[in-house]
Amino acid sequence: MASKDRREDEEPEIHIGNVQGSAFSIGDHNTVVSPVSGSSLDPVTNELATVVRELRADLARVRPTAEVDVLAAELEGAQAEIEQTGSVTPGRLARLRQVIAQAQAVVGFLASGAALTQVMGRIGASPQMPPTRHTSPGPSTSSDDDEWPESE
Repeated sequence: MASKDRREDEEPEIHIGNVQGSAFSIGDHNTVVSPVSGSSLDPVTNELATVVRELRADLARVRPTAEVDVLAAELEGAQAEIEQTGSVTPGRLARLRQVIAQAQAVVGFLASGAALTQVMGRIGASPQMPPTRHTSPGPSTSSDDDEWPESE
């Protein structure tokens, strides 16, 4: 009985066996940050993260211009977003496409720039184009097909 009484006076015990791919915290006033690793990303997002890092490294070696600086900042934001959330938002992809177009004089001759454009195309960064033989939205006298189909 003496050992039972002694246990009641001690602090509670916590036993943790094995933790993988997670972060946790015990105690008051803790902050836990668990960056998403490349191994837990889907293959296309993992490839996107890789080419974003490569293009950032390549841009560090070229002559800085206003366009290059804007692109570098957007790439930094994309990399941070992928590391924090495990994905990249459509808005981020649209901004990347825009700044890549503005910095095309530099990005065009970098293999990493071409690779980024290809990966972004695979994850839906391209603007939606209307289907072939489809009238633009609005009234039409030659067709009753006057609206684009709803997005799925």
